[in-house]
Amino acid sequence: MSARPDPPTDVDRAAATLAAIEARRSRAAIKRAVATRERSALDVVSVAWAQPHSWESTLRVTELLGSIPGVGPIKVTRALEDLTISSRKRVGGLGGRQRVLLTQWLAGRHGLRSNRLLVLAGPTAVGKGAVSAYIREHYPEVLVSVSATTRHPRPGEIDGVHYHFVSDDEFDRRIAAGELLEWAVVHNSYRYGTPRPPIEEALAAGQRVMLEIDLNGARSVRKVLPGAFLVFLLPPSWEELVRRLVGRGTETAHEQVRRLETARTELAAQNEFDARVINGEVSQAAREVVELWDAPIGANTSR
Repeated sequence: MSARPDPPTDVDRAAATLAAIEARRSRAAIKRAVATRERSALDVVSVAWAQPHSWESTLRVTELLGSIPGVGPIKVTRALEDLTISSRKRVGGLGGRQRVLLTQWLAGRHGLRSNRLLVLAGPTAVGKGAVSAYIREHYPEVLVSVSATTRHPRPGEIDGVHYHFVSDDEFDRRIAAGELLEWAVVHNSYRYGTPRPPIEEALAAGQRVMLEIDLNGARSVRKVLPGAFLVFLLPPSWEELVRRLVGRGTETAHEQVRRLETARTELAAQNEFDARVINGEVSQAAREVVELWDAPIGANTSR
């Protein structure tokens, strides 16, 4: 028979009691700072996730939400239901998607723009790729998601930089494994999708993330992450859109006609988006997109 562990000594019990008292006092101080607005709940969760052994990390989500001025027990219960978070969960123990949703909820309470997740969409040939590439190069604080696609690379495109070029079998595997935040068949031909893990990890760490996807993808992301901020990229004119599509020379004449028909449908959906930016010049459009992260809610976001 194995020996029973020695019972805790008086010294051990005293140390445990002191540690418990310190934990309660530290958590109480955090809640008091949130209640008096000395600290924001967003600051608390940021510290909790950056420092897993901090007192912020041990705070229950119910305690944190209940400390926010104006948030009573009923609102806390509703919030937990909406966020699919157990009342027993501690801030540091939340999963990636729960962290994203909680940050979105807290950002809305503070009147901030979304959850640092911005979705850029627009019609074919409008220049989404050029704008996202400019942001990737000149705004390092923004993580530009790299989509997966089953189409072949165009001249100059690099695997892992412009897209993750994968086979149909690999795309199927990612769908089955739940590794895609959204996916769709675009232009009735190839499939495109957004890898989920790097997005959720970056958002949970408080990083700004931009997705460059098509119209249906943007709609899908909004269903999964309602706090996402959707931006529609417009051409200066229809004639300019046609010129850009024909000028890039990457599609056959038949495919160009099909893509332009799709573009008309996509342009008609622009009012579904939170903001619109005209891509007349790439650097200017990129700057306006990045500025939307700091625009106050309710500001005129059509440029």
